[in-house]
Amino acid sequence: MTPTDWTALIRPLRHRNFRLFASGQLISLIGTWVQNVSEAWLVYRLTGSSAALGLVRFAGLAPVFVLALIGGDFADRANRRYILLGTQTVSMILAFILAALCFTEQIEVWIIVLLAAVLGAVHAIDNPARQSFVVEMVGKEDLPSAIGFNSSMFHTARIIGPTVAGVLLATVGEAWCFTINGLSFLAVIGSLAIMRLPSLPKPAPQGALLTRIKAGTSYAWASPTIRPLLMLVAVNSLFGSSFLVLMPVVAKEVLGRGADGYSLLMTAAGIGSLMGALILTLRRNTGLWTLRTVASLGFGLTLILFSLSRTFWLSMLLALPAGLFMILLMATSNTLVQTLAPDELRGRVMALFAMMFMGMSPFGSLGAGFLAESIGVGPTLSLCGGVCLLAGIFLGRTGSLKAKDMTSPAD
Repeated sequence: MTPTDWTALIRPLRHRNFRLFASGQLISLIGTWVQNVSEAWLVYRLTGSSAALGLVRFAGLAPVFVLALIGGDFADRANRRYILLGTQTVSMILAFILAALCFTEQIEVWIIVLLAAVLGAVHAIDNPARQSFVVEMVGKEDLPSAIGFNSSMFHTARIIGPTVAGVLLATVGEAWCFTINGLSFLAVIGSLAIMRLPSLPKPAPQGALLTRIKAGTSYAWASPTIRPLLMLVAVNSLFGSSFLVLMPVVAKEVLGRGADGYSLLMTAAGIGSLMGALILTLRRNTGLWTLRTVASLGFGLTLILFSLSRTFWLSMLLALPAGLFMILLMATSNTLVQTLAPDELRGRVMALFAMMFMGMSPFGSLGAGFLAESIGVGPTLSLCGGVCLLAGIFLGRTGSLKAKDMTSPAD
C-alpha cells in the first residue's frame, strides 16, 4: 500500500468530530455484534427453530420499513446529534433490560421479539440521522472516504464481536453479552456529547408531513440513477439476508458445529466485509458504478456456492467473499446515493435507502426461515443466491449507463 493509499484511508480522521465519532462508534459496534450473535444463538437454543430466527430478525427490522421515512423527515428538520444521543440512550436501556431478563431467567422468545421490535423502531429514527450526519462531520469532499471508513469500522467490529461473543457464550452465557453491549453505548454517547459542531440552520417545514415525505420519495423514484440503485439494494437485501440469518442453522445442522463454529463463520464473513470496506475507501470516488455491478454478480454467485458446501472450512472460505461482495454492493450504493442526493432531501432519500437495505431484510429473513424448515437450508440459500445473481445481471448496469449519459459526478 503506497503512502497515497494510506492518506486516503485515514483522510476522514483529520476532522476532530469524526475522530470522536469513530472511536465511540467502534466500541459500540463491537458491543452490538456481541449482542446480535448472542441473541441469535439464544433464540436457536430456546427453540431449535430457523423460523424463530427469521421472526426475531423480522421484528427487529420491519419497523425500519414502516417508520424510516418519518425518521428521514425528522433528520432533515431537527438537530441530528441530539437525535443520535436519544436513540443511543434508548438502545442502551433495551440492552440492559435484555440482560436483566437473562440474569433472572425470565427470558422468553416472545419478549425477545418484542424488544427487537422496539429496537427496530429506534433504528428507524437513528439510521437516516446517522447517515446524513456524516456530511456534517467531514463535508462533501471527504464524504466517500468517510462512508468507506464507517463501513471499515462496522466490519472490524463484525470480526471482533462474534469472536468475543463465541468466548462469552462458551464461558459466562448470553446475559453478560447483553450487559457488555449496554455498557458499550456509553462510548458513542460520550463522543457525541463532546463534539463541537457549527450551528446549521434547518429549513422551515414545507407543507404537511406526508407532503414532505412525498417530495423525497418522488425525487428518488424520478431519478434515473438513484432508482436503480435502490431497486438493486432492495432485491439483495430481501433475498441476501438469508445468508446471515440462517448461519446458526448452517453451523449446527449442515456442518455439525456449535457456537464456536457459528462465531467462526460470522467472523469469516466479517473479515470479507472489512476487506470490501477497505477497497471502497481506497478507491475514493472513482469506478463506483463498475464496482457495484461486479459486487452484485459476485455476491449472488458466492451465495450459491456457499449453499452447496458441506465442509466447515470450505464454508468458512466462501463466507469471506460473500461478506466482501455484500458490503461492496451496499456501501458503493450508499456512497452513490448520498453523492447524488441534494442536501435538503438527503435525510429523506437516505431513509429510502434504509427502507431498501434494512427494511426489506426482515421480510426476506422471515420467508427464508420458514422456507428453510420446508425445503432445507441448502436449497433455500441456493434459491436466494440465484435471485441475487439475476438481479445483478438485469439491474447491475442500468444505473451506471444512465449515469454515464448524465456525466454523473459519482461516475
